[in-house]
Amino acid sequence: MEQFPRTTVLAGIFQQLCPRCRSAKIFCSSIYLGFPRMRHDCPVCNLKFEREEGYFLGAMYISYGLALVTIGILALIFWLLTTWSIVKDVIWAVVLFLPLAVPITLFARVLWIYLDQAIDPERV
Repeated sequence: MEQFPRTTVLAGIFQQLCPRCRSAKIFCSSIYLGFPRMRHDCPVCNLKFEREEGYFLGAMYISYGLALVTIGILALIFWLLTTWSIVKDVIWAVVLFLPLAVPITLFARVLWIYLDQAIDPERV
């Protein structure tokens, strides 16, 4: 069995590396700089990133949770720092969240791939 160089799981997630070999990027460019194209498989270990049709449905749940937490934190900050009504706090939190929607969605895909590989690993 081939040994792959390892980084920590957390570093692999934030660097968007393949969960199996942690050597190659999942996306062709950074998810923090726009809407990059996702690779079909890892160029190093040939792990398929999208196993089947509808594979990223679970990533939608992760993205939804991350969005709610982010909007909640922003609304709480506004609520604590301003004298606005809670409705205005939430509206501004949603408005400020909008630029983060794409990076959070793509980050959720990375988290989903790592979670799936931890639960049901695809072997070399």
